[in-house]
Amino acid sequence: MITRTTVAVVGAGPTGLLLAGDLARAGVDVTVFERRGSESNLTRAFGVHARTLEHLDARGLADEIVAGGAPIDRLRLFDALRINLSTLPTRFPYLLITPQYNVERALEKRAEARIVRTAEVTALRQDADGVDLTVGGSTVRADYAVGADGVHSAVRHALGLPFPGKAVLTSIMLADVRLAQAPADVLTVNAVGDAFAFVAPFGDGWYRIFAWDRLNPQPDTAPVTLDDIRNVTRRALGTDFGLAEARWMSRFHSDERQAPHYRQGRVFLAGDAAHVHSPAGGQGMNTGLQDAANLGWKLAAAVQGWAPDGLLDTYESERHPVGRLVLRSSGAIIRMAMVRSKAGRLTRNLVGGAALRLPPVAHKAAGTISGIGIDYPHAPRAADVTLRGGRRLYEELRAGKYVLLAPTAGENEHLVRATPAAASPWTLVRPDGHVAWRGAPDGLQTALDQAGLSDVAGAGKGSLTSP
Repeated sequence: MITRTTVAVVGAGPTGLLLAGDLARAGVDVTVFERRGSESNLTRAFGVHARTLEHLDARGLADEIVAGGAPIDRLRLFDALRINLSTLPTRFPYLLITPQYNVERALEKRAEARIVRTAEVTALRQDADGVDLTVGGSTVRADYAVGADGVHSAVRHALGLPFPGKAVLTSIMLADVRLAQAPADVLTVNAVGDAFAFVAPFGDGWYRIFAWDRLNPQPDTAPVTLDDIRNVTRRALGTDFGLAEARWMSRFHSDERQAPHYRQGRVFLAGDAAHVHSPAGGQGMNTGLQDAANLGWKLAAAVQGWAPDGLLDTYESERHPVGRLVLRSSGAIIRMAMVRSKAGRLTRNLVGGAALRLPPVAHKAAGTISGIGIDYPHAPRAADVTLRGGRRLYEELRAGKYVLLAPTAGENEHLVRATPAAASPWTLVRPDGHVAWRGAPDGLQTALDQAGLSDVAGAGKGSLTSP
C-alpha cells in the first residue's frame, strides 16, 4: 500500500481520471484511490458537450472519442423547443452521444499507472502541512487531496460539509436498448404530464432511454422490465419504436444539490461530490470534467511552487457559480418536462418556442447547454485559433502549460519569448483554455508576473510551451 503521495485523488470516474492525468502530465506525483475493483457497467452519462470536447482536444483525446460516438447538432424538446448547436464557434458544434465508459476508457489510458483499486477511503483529516487519508487499514499522507468520489462522497462527509438540496424526480428508468424503428428525430424528447421519455442514439445500433412515470413511482431498488419502458415510451412519444431488447436497465432518483464550498484547506471537491442535478441537458459528467480541467493545472502550480497568491482559491470562485448555473438550467428543463396540465404544456411550447426563435435567446441557450458560452470573470474562453505553421491553439495546449499568442503579419504566431516589436493585442492563454490576459505588449511583463511566469523563456517553473 502506498503511504505517501503528493496529490491523492479519491474516485476513478471521469472527473478523477482527467484530473489525475493532468497532474501526471505536469510531473506531479498523484495517486487515485478507487473503491471499486473493476469498471462499473452503470453508465448514466450519455453525451459529451462541445466545451468538454475542447478540453479533451487539449489532451489529444477528442478525435478518438468522437470517432466512437454519434454527433447531433440540433436538440428538439417537447415538440416545439429547438436548440441549434451547429452555429457554435467551436471545432465541435454538436452534442456527441456516447456512453460514459468510452470517455472513461480514453481518460484511463492517461492515468492507469496512478490508480489503486479496491482502495476505499473511509476517513480524512488535515493539518497545515498536508492531509492524512485512511485507506483500508492504512494511512496515506498527501500534500493535497481531491474528492471526486460522487454523490455519496466520503471526502465531503469527512470534511463535514453539508450537501443542501432536494430530490427532484424519483424512479427514473434508464436503459440501453435496441429499437426496430429508428426515431425520426436524432434526439427525441417529449413529456405528457404524467410521463416523459428521452431517446438518443449511440450510433452503433443501441439507444439510450430515460423514462419517468408519475403514476407508478418505485424505489431505486425495484427491478425494471422492458414492458415498464415500453409503456412509458408509448405514452410520452406515441410509440415504443419496436423496443426489442436491453443490454442493461436500472432505476435512479435525481437530486439537485451543491456543496457550499469546493475547497476546505488542502482538500477540494469536484464532480458529483461537489454538485448533482437532473440528467436534463446531459451536463453532469461534462461539468465534472470541466471542474477537473480548471483544478489540475492550479494544483500542479501550487505543488511546483510557482502558483501566485490566491490561485487555488480561484478554483471555487470560478467553478462554484458554474455549478449553480447548471443546477438552474437543468432544473428548468426537468420542470418543463413535469408540467402536468395540457394548458401548461401548450403555454410551455408556445412561449418557449417563440423565445428560442429570438437569436440572442437561442445563442445563450446553445452556449449554456454546450458550455461554450460559459466564461469566468476576467478569464473568457479562448477560441481555438489556427496558428502560424498550421497548428491549432488547442494542440499547443496539450503540453499543459500557458501559451502566448502575438499577431505577426496579420497572423497569430505562437511564441516562447515575447518581443516588444509585436503589435497589440497579445494574448496569454491559461492551460485550461481560458484567457489570462489580452493587451498591448507593454503590459505583458505585468501579466506574466501576475500569472507566476516571470521567467518567460525558462524551461523550469511556469515556462510557456515550446514550439
